[in-house]
Amino acid sequence: MAVSVEILKGFGILRELPEAALAQLASQSVLKRYARREIVIDPGEQEASLCFLFEGSLQGVDFTLDGREVGLYFVRPGDFCGEVGLFGEQTNPEFVVALAKSQVVLMPYAAVSQIMYETRPLIAGLSGRLAKRVSEHTRQRAILSLNSIPHRIYRQLVQLAGLDTLHGDDAGSIPVDEAGDESCIDIAYPPTHQEMAIMLNTSRETVTRVFQALQADGLVQRNGTSSLLIKKPEALYQLAYGDN
Repeated sequence: MAVSVEILKGFGILRELPEAALAQLASQSVLKRYARREIVIDPGEQEASLCFLFEGSLQGVDFTLDGREVGLYFVRPGDFCGEVGLFGEQTNPEFVVALAKSQVVLMPYAAVSQIMYETRPLIAGLSGRLAKRVSEHTRQRAILSLNSIPHRIYRQLVQLAGLDTLHGDDAGSIPVDEAGDESCIDIAYPPTHQEMAIMLNTSRETVTRVFQALQADGLVQRNGTSSLLIKKPEALYQLAYGDN
């Protein structure tokens, strides 16, 4: 499916590009649909496109030496992946799979390379993404270092909710509504219990038990496969960063 300039403007990293550059990129990009669990990026193949998520949810995954799948990071609508292959001769280091039915804008590396070094917002965005990815991997390793499995799950939920940058007494920075009450946080297309278990090196049954406890306490509410509502962000944050 063809891609319009307006679709590209929906991605933050592309929004500030000149109209001529956007038109050039749009003319060479395509919008592709992926089924749930379909592979979007395969590190065994020479990928040729930067992938911008228009709709759905993606996850970066890798495999251990004994074949176990390990979740690395999530890609949400408006975000992108596959940037490593743009630089040098190296391929992208991990698989990226669709967690739900997804639509992805595939932008050829050749098209991006033609303009990225001439367009400061684009090269700045790509560099920032590489730095962010390193930071995400570091935080994920920190989560896996926790001895307590429930604390791993709390930390993962806090990270998914975008609260992992708060520290110590900064819990007051949790979003509040006009009345001053803490706002619920809606996580779109959250990982399933099995997918979270893979990320945290535990069992699906353990994740389910922890979720049941969180739901009983009114902290979270799962709405099918499309939404996970964090009803009490501050309470979840305190659980995550309390004594391990």
